Amino acid sequence: MLSLTTTIKKILLPFCCMIFFISKIHAGTVDTVLINSTSMHKIIKAVVIKPNSYNQKKKIFPVVYLLHGYGGTYSNWIIRVPALKNYADDNQTIIVCPDGNIGSWYFDSPIDSNYRYETHITVELIQFIDSHYRTIADKKGRAITGLSMGGHGALYLALKHPNIFGAAGSISGGVDLGQSKSKFEIMQRIGDTITNAANWHDMTVINLIEQYTNTSVKIIFDCGNKDIFIEGNRHLHQKMNSLGIPHSYTERPGEHNWDYWKNSIPYQLLYFKRFFYPEK
Repeated sequence: MLSLTTTIKKILLPFCCMIFFISKIHAGTVDTVLINSTSMHKIIKAVVIKPNSYNQKKKIFPVVYLLHGYGGTYSNWIIRVPALKNYADDNQTIIVCPDGNIGSWYFDSPIDSNYRYETHITVELIQFIDSHYRTIADKKGRAITGLSMGGHGALYLALKHPNIFGAAGSISGGVDLGQSKSKFEIMQRIGDTITNAANWHDMTVINLIEQYTNTSVKIIFDCGNKDIFIEGNRHLHQKMNSLGIPHSYTERPGEHNWDYWKNSIPYQLLYFKRFFYPEK
């Protein structure tokens, strides 16, 4: 005679396997793609996360471009936050994680032609994604965000290219380059703070925003209340309020780390989902 425990195991095992199988079915799929950068004469990698419903051949999808931080790489986000595969499903969105080199700050560097990451993201990468995936190839179907260096990069690129991105975000963004000065390879990208003072003024989001008071880009940003960049984010929020620029700003408990960034990204993706799929 089978014991009660054995009987329960025999009943539950197939059920558990079925749950596991179903969860795998509804997870997004991850591609690693190689993009030829003609501006920098090299091959650059990116991660592309597709929702499971991408298998529906005629459906097209919006895209969120998700930038990594200083010292990072294109694979950071999917390694650290594998739940992105589920978020792609939940939000019916393709998520693209580009490579911004260790410290590009996503600029076309005015002093080093080997760093043309503004061109890479806004031209080379987007053209590749739109030609290889079924995307909504319009600013109404594109958003960009990122963490730290990538947060600054996302706002910088979206403000300068509102014809490409309809929405933008920043998570713990280094939005005031003046706070960092000699850190994070910024000087290597835009020069010293004396001879190249104009670069430091014009290429930092907290000053750039003054030129875009009528921007059509929908903006969301947040920062942990113990983050190294919290003062810059607060200042940006205050400046945008004074300039009358609509935006969503949130402070939460947290520091400049993956615990905070993992917690933040679902909220930003939900914001973008509401931008892509407005309630009628």
